[in-house]
Amino acid sequence: MYNIIHAPFYDTYVKLVKTDDLRKTLRKNTEELLAFFEEIPEEKIGFAYADGKWTIKQVVQHIIDAERIFAYRALRVARLDATPLPGFDENLYAANANVAVRGWEDMLKELRQLRKSNLRMIKAFTEEQLNAEGVASGHPVSAAAICFIMAGHAKHHINIIRERYL
Repeated sequence: MYNIIHAPFYDTYVKLVKTDDLRKTLRKNTEELLAFFEEIPEEKIGFAYADGKWTIKQVVQHIIDAERIFAYRALRVARLDATPLPGFDENLYAANANVAVRGWEDMLKELRQLRKSNLRMIKAFTEEQLNAEGVASGHPVSAAAICFIMAGHAKHHINIIRERYL
């Protein structure tokens, strides 16, 4: 049904969530993502499992940043913009995010609104738009794959937090 083309380094994310119903997958992923972070105790949000690793709060900011980038990529590809899209340095973004001044509830509200907006955008994509192809980070990618990457990226970080932080 979907044209799933992406760079090999996204395999982990796509395999975590790929189904035949992209929109249902994203809705379910959104519910899981928000419920998971809303249940994290306040005293844990500043915890990092090792020196040099991100805190839970930094992970949430990373998910927000990546979500924005993935949505932008999906929009560009779905609109048949053939301009190659650059990669991004997640560590540079994290180093400059200044999460210390952000409130936890505010961050979760931003994540909720961002995903809600992205779901609305993706809902409006036609099948042709979801199957459109572009280039991101030097690799061919389809809009549908970007949407699965978005959900799988969030799921990946939920799994890491469950295993290493809680």
